[in-house]
Amino acid sequence: MIQRIQTLYLLLVTALMAVTLFVPIATFHSGDVVYTLTAFSLAGGGESQSTLWMGIILVIATLLPFVTIFLFKKRQLQVRLCGAEMVVLLGAVAFIAIYYWLASSNALADVAIDHKQFGWAAPMPLVSLVLTYLAGRAIFKDELLVRSLDRIR
Repeated sequence: MIQRIQTLYLLLVTALMAVTLFVPIATFHSGDVVYTLTAFSLAGGGESQSTLWMGIILVIATLLPFVTIFLFKKRQLQVRLCGAEMVVLLGAVAFIAIYYWLASSNALADVAIDHKQFGWAAPMPLVSLVLTYLAGRAIFKDELLVRSLDRIR
């Protein structure tokens, strides 16, 4: 059902979250050393810290809307999965904020951070959250339309 607007929203969410998996989320500069926060690690200067749980949340946030697209005959389940996706995206935003704060407050490395900067992937979960809400709302409207047509018969 590619012609439905909610399918386009969910495809866009999948694409945005896939980009988040592979693009740096934030960078931290400490003198000549650059630390990079990605989905699965905070690395730089020969050191590396695992951010596995954030990576797992981001993988789930990538796969869930893609699976939701193919459940077009079960609209109520689609609405629930959109709600679950919104919760997962809020978790992803929380993980990004926590790791950004930990890295910038020197909790993960014993170095002074001179400059910190969010990458292109940092706002992607927030944009995906809005798009998931719009998709869930469109699916719910479709369900109401089908129910009203069933009532007429």
